[in-house]
Amino acid sequence: MPSNAADYLNPDVLQQVARLDLKAKFVVEGFFAGLHRSPFHGFSVEFSEHRKYTLGDEIKMIDWSVYAKTDKLYVRKFQAETNLECFLLVDMSESMAYRHQPRGLSKMDYATCLAAAMGYLLIQQQDPVGLITFDTALRNYLPARSKRGHLVSILGELSRNKPGGRTRLHASLAQAAELLRHRGLVVLFSDLLDDPESVLEGLHLLRFRQHEVIVFHILDRAETEFPFQGMTLFQDVETAERVQVDPESVREAYRAHMEAFLERYRRACERASIDYVQMTTSTPFDSALLEFLVRRERKC
Repeated sequence: MPSNAADYLNPDVLQQVARLDLKAKFVVEGFFAGLHRSPFHGFSVEFSEHRKYTLGDEIKMIDWSVYAKTDKLYVRKFQAETNLECFLLVDMSESMAYRHQPRGLSKMDYATCLAAAMGYLLIQQQDPVGLITFDTALRNYLPARSKRGHLVSILGELSRNKPGGRTRLHASLAQAAELLRHRGLVVLFSDLLDDPESVLEGLHLLRFRQHEVIVFHILDRAETEFPFQGMTLFQDVETAERVQVDPESVREAYRAHMEAFLERYRRACERASIDYVQMTTSTPFDSALLEFLVRRERKC
């Protein structure tokens, strides 16, 4: 990533950062505009300044104006309750480059834009956010800060990185757990295409360190539906291993295996109190952001 402000003077870098900034702004502002036209009207205010009333809270702390809009009891957050550091962990391994449709988003494109939107959203709310990118091991680490200028660093890092290297999730998550000394919220963006047992061990390390964890499991729809027709040559993008098969003959078994793969993550994350969200690159960004806000609100 750029090591200082002068590195951003490169026109190509400036163009990449500006483009990602506009995408993030478009996603976030469109999302909030949608909220105001939906049953979630008022949620953006609640997210930034309030939390749900729980037994034991003082009655005088209830915000009755929010109650009037939502018919739900919320209390104003104290400053300390809003400053939970959030770290965005983005998988940059070669498998994230996959896209079935030539003009569609790759898993890397989707993860990058979603992470950028979340970073934009958090810094707009003056919440500290940091970034960790990884493949075989950690690539870069940006500490959590809440200043607007920090968003440029986050977007610069996301826009400059390209998929490459094999997936080593356990090692990367273990390194992240060592880096993140203070309890915070960790949001992982990955296709999780690694041995589930080792991935879950890495996630458990983060939970052991008292971090709250949200996993966005991002796949291409072709990886879940297997729509291929006719004799097809498949190649592993990380190992270059090839196999030629008739999709019709293996489709049912493939889908069953994929569902078992996803269910294993769902069940294991639930047992570990890890929020698990499975999605494809065709999932609207506003749906993903709403999932993030709802789940983050539970953590605050």
